[in-house]
Amino acid sequence: MHKIDIDLVDMTMDVMKYVINRLSSTKHKIGKPKKEAELKALVGETITKNGIGGEQAFNLWKEHLAKSNVPIDHPRHLAFVPASPTRAAVMFDLVTSASSIHGAYWMEGAGGIFCENEAMRWIVSLTGLPNGAFGVFTSGGTAANLSAIVTAREYWRSLKQQNNFEKGLIITSIGAHSSIKAMAKVADIDVLLVDTEDRLEKDALEATINNLPIQKRQRLFAVVATGGTTNAGIVDDLNGVASICEKENLWFHVDAAYGGGALVADSVSHLFKGIAHADSITIDPHKWMFSPYDCGAVIYRNPELAKKAHSQQGSYLDIFEDEGAHGFNPTDYQIQLTRRVRGLPLWFSLATHGTERYKEAVERGIELAQIAGKMIEGKPNVELVRPPSLSCVLYRRIGWEPKDYTNWTYKNHEKGFALVTPTKWKNGNTFETVSRFCFINPDTTEKDIEAILDSMD
Repeated sequence: MHKIDIDLVDMTMDVMKYVINRLSSTKHKIGKPKKEAELKALVGETITKNGIGGEQAFNLWKEHLAKSNVPIDHPRHLAFVPASPTRAAVMFDLVTSASSIHGAYWMEGAGGIFCENEAMRWIVSLTGLPNGAFGVFTSGGTAANLSAIVTAREYWRSLKQQNNFEKGLIITSIGAHSSIKAMAKVADIDVLLVDTEDRLEKDALEATINNLPIQKRQRLFAVVATGGTTNAGIVDDLNGVASICEKENLWFHVDAAYGGGALVADSVSHLFKGIAHADSITIDPHKWMFSPYDCGAVIYRNPELAKKAHSQQGSYLDIFEDEGAHGFNPTDYQIQLTRRVRGLPLWFSLATHGTERYKEAVERGIELAQIAGKMIEGKPNVELVRPPSLSCVLYRRIGWEPKDYTNWTYKNHEKGFALVTPTKWKNGNTFETVSRFCFINPDTTEKDIEAILDSMD
């Protein structure tokens, strides 16, 4: 299975051509899912006793299976939080896989981890955290948030013996990402939601804490603020939240999985004032830092606290405690032991293009949101729900019911034209169904936006 021959080399070249031709292109339809039975009918049996051969398998992928996916970097994929990995990052993702590096320990992966750390130093520099702050790459925002909150919980437990017998409590807002509630289940902690989908302000947080019964107040150990909500791109009052956390001796975590890339943008970096006071920060390079899936990051003000929470022990791991094996071990700072060097493609892309090009690409996403907002204001049948924030735009089609948004989404998707999905926005005491753009790909054009809005007529 491991022999190298000319056919494999030729197929590798075909794969590279396929990758480059596919990237960020509107020449191809956006792709739509098929039912499993349909796909089975198209490709037949692929896992057989003797195999079907690489060429046949790759052709089935190109002709049928690839077309049942929505490329996250298609310029008219504006749903959820899309992505737009650079060609340099995609190419080096192949190199990363081909290099077979285990990125848990320096002893095995020093070269790859060195590159990851170079990229991480740049990310940390954007936050304004003090010297000594550092982080590691994770599989995404959920793993990063979980790693940070487990670190916070273990630190809280170390402060007082009684805390080891209490179920911890954290506070965030209803605008926070769904992963906060999901990871709280895993960490077995409670979550209290401040009832605002808009900006979490200092006064609202302070009032929430002051209204807690004494029993709950004793269990409170952290606050999670958001640096760019997934739904609307809203940045919480980070400075205000930080001041409350300092006053109440609470861990201050900022989930900037989506919005963290905007720290590089001069036009909006002021919105993140206060992030430098965080104890931990989540940023996803696979979102607004143009890296392939899956690449998240968690950063700590004091990495030693994370090491105390996450480092693993085992007889077969004892060698990594030896002086000859010393180095930076990413596994010590997050929940995974086995890991690929997922920050390596980001390093190569940054080294290739430079940070100034990154700044330009992020600024373009912000500009596209402002352009979309002006277009919406100029059309009679649509209107803004709120002003664009970062690269998110919420807008409504006047007169539409929830089913109209859903039908419109499927219609455009069925045609292979665009993927723009509805969301909900809290309007008073009710949740209203609206439409949403999220711009990440700098290849998205004004014509793309215009065409999508016109399809609502």
